[in-house]
Amino acid sequence: MVMLIGAAVIIVNTENQVLLQKRSDNKLWGLPGGLIELDETIEECAIREVKEETNLDIEIINYIGVFVNPLMRWRESDKAKVYGFGFVGRIIGGELRINDSESLELKYFDYKDMPVIHSKDNKDIIDAYYRNKYNSVEGKYYNGNG
Repeated sequence: MVMLIGAAVIIVNTENQVLLQKRSDNKLWGLPGGLIELDETIEECAIREVKEETNLDIEIINYIGVFVNPLMRWRESDKAKVYGFGFVGRIIGGELRINDSESLELKYFDYKDMPVIHSKDNKDIIDAYYRNKYNSVEGKYYNGNG
């Protein structure tokens, strides 16, 4: 088993729905994001991965935290412990479209209608975002009343 570092980004529309990517490897949904490369910061990783997967240009506007997936499996035999850095991104350019072979579909979801999320760290990032009730489109936090 190896340890990996990655980034995942919460991108929301005007209804505060989160953009998810249906992955081609396991047919499950997750946040746009991926693994860091040796020559980049974690923020650069987040921005690059979003561009590669969604064709969107974003800026990072908030840091949510670090979340751990203790056992990520892929290709049947590969295993890793993943440390996922969660961010909130704001769209500053580009047009939403599938941009690589890693994605089957891109779609916005309400929290109450979330599909099964492919990894624990992605699920925890989404939960933390909604728990804090931060709306990145409007750039403000909401109190418990809405």
